Amino acid sequence: MVVQMIPDPTLARQGDRASMAAMSEPVRFPIRFSSGNAVLFRGLLIPPSASYVDLGDETIHVRLGWAFSARIPRRLVASAGPGKRPTIPLTAGAHGWNGRWLVNAAADGIVAVELTERVRAFVAGVPVRLRLLAVSLEDPDGFLAALGAPARAEAG
Repeated sequence: MVVQMIPDPTLARQGDRASMAAMSEPVRFPIRFSSGNAVLFRGLLIPPSASYVDLGDETIHVRLGWAFSARIPRRLVASAGPGKRPTIPLTAGAHGWNGRWLVNAAADGIVAVELTERVRAFVAGVPVRLRLLAVSLEDPDGFLAALGAPARAEAG
């Protein structure tokens, strides 16, 4: 009598599920929209539902619809804290220069995250380098508490 051993594929999948369960789901922090910008950005096909910061165990994913996207390794966060309101009134969108980027749809709720080294981000699909990210969030204090990064010396 010949007995053929066929591995049970469900056992392998159960092991995969166990390892996946050890990873926690990212926590989503919506980008804050002023009422006027919510209407304007919807017209530009940037809805609030596609504008968020996902804070995961290893990565911070920032997205402002099609206008801005970045994946930041958490290990590169040097400091974080409350940021300054934009100096130009009614500023909204994704704008910056020389590694400093403001991603906002409101003037308040700004959080500044400084990185130890530059990472790649995309503005309207064009690659840019990111060293300091300022982003408007619905729950800036909750984000900073969940991030647990050292406090920034100054707002910026």
